[in-house]
Formats: sequence, structure tokens, C-alpha cells
Amino acid sequence: MRYLIPALLFGVCVLTTGCNKNVFYTAQRDVDEAGWNMNDKVTFDVEIDDTLQMYDFFVDVRNSVHYPKANTFFFINTTFPDGSVAYDTLECPLADVEGHWYGRRTGRYVDSRYVFRRHVIFPRTGNYHFEVAHGMRDTNVVGLKSVGLHIVKFGGKQ
Repeated sequence: MRYLIPALLFGVCVLTTGCNKNVFYTAQRDVDEAGWNMNDKVTFDVEIDDTLQMYDFFVDVRNSVHYPKANTFFFINTTFPDGSVAYDTLECPLADVEGHWYGRRTGRYVDSRYVFRRHVIFPRTGNYHFEVAHGMRDTNVVGLKSVGLHIVKFGGKQ
């Protein structure tokens, strides 16, 4: 019995890390749940050293079950190592027309993952800087908890 719990914990660790072997980058940034201002951006810096590998990009969203909208929009700006910038908008549907959440509910939060880009090849090595701001009509959005960037090597598990 005394070896059972450590063995189970070891097995869970092996299974958890084994499923994520293709995850290249993952990070979450908390936002002000009481009111995320449209001018407050969350940032992610990703260092790229392979210009041949393809990647799939996802945006992770954690919202309160009291979030009053059925969707949310994000403005995503990518600054390349040479200083050029790409601008994108991503719509994330969070609930159906009856108000049922699409994501996985855990307590008072709902976690969802959305495809941002598939089969991306970085054109040059170096640091890529991502800025994410909400793109809603309200200046302050209440009920979003965090935003994340999740990148996997193409063909890998999400």
C-alpha cells in the first residue's frame, strides 16, 4: 500500500508529459476579471530557432460562468524578429444561443481552446512577440479570467 500512491503519481506524471511531447509553447496570462480594459494587452514571447517546422496555434480562454456574452473577440498582433507586424482578429464563440457553454466547466470557470492558425512556418529565427487585446465594443470587459497561447508542432496533440 505504501508503494501504491507513489507508483500512481509516477504513472500520472508519465502519462501527462507523454501526451504533451509535441507542445512547443504554452502560457496563460490573467486579466482583470473585474474589468479588462481594451488598452491592456497580454503578451507572449516565443523564441524560434527552426524555420522548417510547421506549428498549429491555439488561443485558450478562461471565462467566468457569469460572463454575459456568448462570444468574445481578440485582436492579436504579432511582431516578427525584423520588426514587421501582422494584425489578426479572432472570434471565439463561448456559448450556444441557449446559453450553454461550449468549453469545459470547472467550478465557476469555463476553459475553451480555439484554433488561431494551422500549419504555420516561421519565416525567420528569433523572438516573436504576440500581443492580445480584447476586441469587444465595451471598453472594459467583465468576466474573462485569462487568455493563453498554445503552440504545438504540426501533427501533435493539442
